[in-house]
Amino acid sequence: MSTLAKSININTETQQYRKLLIDYQQPDLKRSIWQIINSFIPYLALLAAMYFSLNVSYWLTLILAIPAAGFMVRIFIISHDCGHGSFFKSKPVRDIVGFITGVIAFVPYKHWRHSHAIHHATNANLDRRGFGDVWTLTVNEYLALSFWRRLEYRLYRNPFIMFTVGPLYHFLIAQRFPEKGAKKKERNSVYLTNLSLAGIVILSSIIIGLKAYLIIQLSVLFFASLGGVWLFYVQHQFEDVYWERDESWDFQAAAIQGSSYYKLPVLLQWFSGNIGYHHIHHLNPRIPNYYLKQCHQLLIRYVEIEPITIRKSFNSLKCRLWDEKNEKMVGFGYLKQLAVT
Repeated sequence: MSTLAKSININTETQQYRKLLIDYQQPDLKRSIWQIINSFIPYLALLAAMYFSLNVSYWLTLILAIPAAGFMVRIFIISHDCGHGSFFKSKPVRDIVGFITGVIAFVPYKHWRHSHAIHHATNANLDRRGFGDVWTLTVNEYLALSFWRRLEYRLYRNPFIMFTVGPLYHFLIAQRFPEKGAKKKERNSVYLTNLSLAGIVILSSIIIGLKAYLIIQLSVLFFASLGGVWLFYVQHQFEDVYWERDESWDFQAAAIQGSSYYKLPVLLQWFSGNIGYHHIHHLNPRIPNYYLKQCHQLLIRYVEIEPITIRKSFNSLKCRLWDEKNEKMVGFGYLKQLAVT
């Protein structure tokens, strides 16, 4: 276990501070409503602009898709917060808003909420991987695989697939089917979301035509899903990330060291709903996104948090396997060094 993880376990001040985060888990109705307004209206306006731009240039349409994708990510964060019970005090309101924003983001709200809750409960636990996370193997597990399973893992971890084809497949296709063993309400969430999306496609086809709808929606979804997957990847896949076996796993250490502080420029931080403060979000997922920055500023009084900048975040692409012996993420090139030694 790393020095930071040990200090987190025994630092009583940090334990006390974690309790203080409870003060920030009460949503502010005005701020929540304002976030809905300043996310939905620009998003819909950009979709309209993309439609009219089709008569000018497809390149202009593609350029407009980038900020529209930013607003789609921001709308997904609203659904995400509703799923954690952090955006509104009222559960019926959270479920309604969560469902609507989920449909816009192509995510079945209750089904995703269930799998994401498992992710939070098992984050950085080596013995409880495989649900709602990035497929991650240890060095020894990878070496024990057959040739074809190694190839499958390498393809999954290939940056081109993971950040181009992979995100679009995940949101456009994989989210259309419930997980094996999903409960009735999660399955119904998938089916109702699919039905709603089908209705949007039909209505849009009548109003603007199927071709125009597909060009606009797929362009936005491509950039939004790429951004979303990249954020999730960087938040949990970096060299000094925390991973532990079940018997040694600690929730607080997993939150603070097993989730990154992704230091983004102000504009990107706004579009991503402050999700770069992911260590705070995992420490207490009931905190609304608009309070995460304040909580981070309080936490750094007790624990030193090393930020990951945009430049440093690209080093995460080298992280492919977990080396249990040295307690760090390594690339496939490490296997060659291992073979030599």
